[in-house]
Amino acid sequence: MSTQPFGKRGWTPARLGSLSGKTYLITGANAGAGFEATKMLLGKGASVVMLNRDAEKSARAIGELHAELGPGVDVTFVELDLARLDAVRAAAEAILQRVPTVDALICNAAIAQVAARQLAADGFESQMGTNHYGHFLLINLLFDRIAASRGRVVIVGSELYKSGLRTIKFDDLDWERDYDANAAYAHSKLAQMMTGYELQRRIAAAGAEVKVYVCHPGATRTSLVRDHVSPFTRWTMKLVMLSPLVQSAERGAYPEVMCATEEALDQRAYYRPTGRMNWVGPVGACELEPHALDESVAARLWAVSEEATREPFEVAAAQPASRASTQS
Repeated sequence: MSTQPFGKRGWTPARLGSLSGKTYLITGANAGAGFEATKMLLGKGASVVMLNRDAEKSARAIGELHAELGPGVDVTFVELDLARLDAVRAAAEAILQRVPTVDALICNAAIAQVAARQLAADGFESQMGTNHYGHFLLINLLFDRIAASRGRVVIVGSELYKSGLRTIKFDDLDWERDYDANAAYAHSKLAQMMTGYELQRRIAAAGAEVKVYVCHPGATRTSLVRDHVSPFTRWTMKLVMLSPLVQSAERGAYPEVMCATEEALDQRAYYRPTGRMNWVGPVGACELEPHALDESVAARLWAVSEEATREPFEVAAAQPASRASTQS
């Protein structure tokens, strides 16, 4: 089941008005859907802070944006390695020093289908560590700034949340037994999505003024599958990318840009393409599997994530707006 509040064509960037004065943070913004989202937002006058691991690639991406959109667009870069908790803390501190308001944090970056089990710097299975724990800590450290701005958090999930375990593997979070690349990726994305819905519940309970949305880009031509995948997966993905059921990175950015900007969206929803296999087609709200909304599992995951990141995450009501500029 899907709903189309935006008509047969679904949501498109044609709905965007001026975003002058708005500031957006995007993880993984130097390529793929993150880069295209950056371009869309800048094109409407917004400021964008790209949160990327690679400074050289980020400089090239910024050069491309200046060449296409003009040297006056307000795009900057903060180094962020989601696989290292100390790097996430350093990036958050830099953001709090440099960025007085945050209208949306778009959690777009991810690693996928890591062929052989690897550990992130802090000892977590690499996909869980990068995709979930890294973003969980980043949202935590920036939450007060987002709340003071009455901003948003956008979680980019995956259709694979429907596959694999369909729950959180609390007895073996780091996949020491029976590691499977696809299952571990699906596990990390389900963790992100469940955290998004749990954050919604905690915000409502606290009376905080932050909106949280969960979306999926669809089947998109991006660089998500990289050298760490198996040769078979790399070969398979090359064939898949030739399919007419795979869309451009630009269209893959539609759901996250919509969730970062569109008014009157239902938060208790899942936004993605609504066409064939949910790979392509008009962007709208789609059916969400019940296991993604399991409150007991999500609450336990929240506690585990606080312990893993060594940072309590207490959601409080918004503070006066002046607080947002005290460290700028």
